[in-house]
Amino acid sequence: MFRFAPPRTRRRPDLTPMIDVVFLLLVFFMLVARFGVERHVPLVTGGAGAGEWTGPARLVDVAPGGALRLNGAAVAPADLPARLGALMAAPSDPVILRAREATLQDLVAAMDLLTAAGFTQLVLMD
Repeated sequence: MFRFAPPRTRRRPDLTPMIDVVFLLLVFFMLVARFGVERHVPLVTGGAGAGEWTGPARLVDVAPGGALRLNGAAVAPADLPARLGALMAAPSDPVILRAREATLQDLVAAMDLLTAAGFTQLVLMD
């Protein structure tokens, strides 16, 4: 028998494309994993030496969807700092926040609004 074709060499599988895909996936997941910016909300815990309440009630209810109520009356988020400031002798007076059915994002948005307006003593009520 005659063999006219050159002998075939066995080819081993090439791993380069698989390694390329693995590195592309690695880079993709490394980039996607850090899209969110982590923040922290400083909370002060109440102590035994807390002062007494002075002045009128300052209860801010946070409802689902970000709706706000001040002492039971609906208030727009833009008007809340002015209406709350009228009830306070100083910005360091405590303000009670209550978020019964609201999401955590709604509560944090209300806290950001109040801290940006200068209210520093926020008390979170269950």
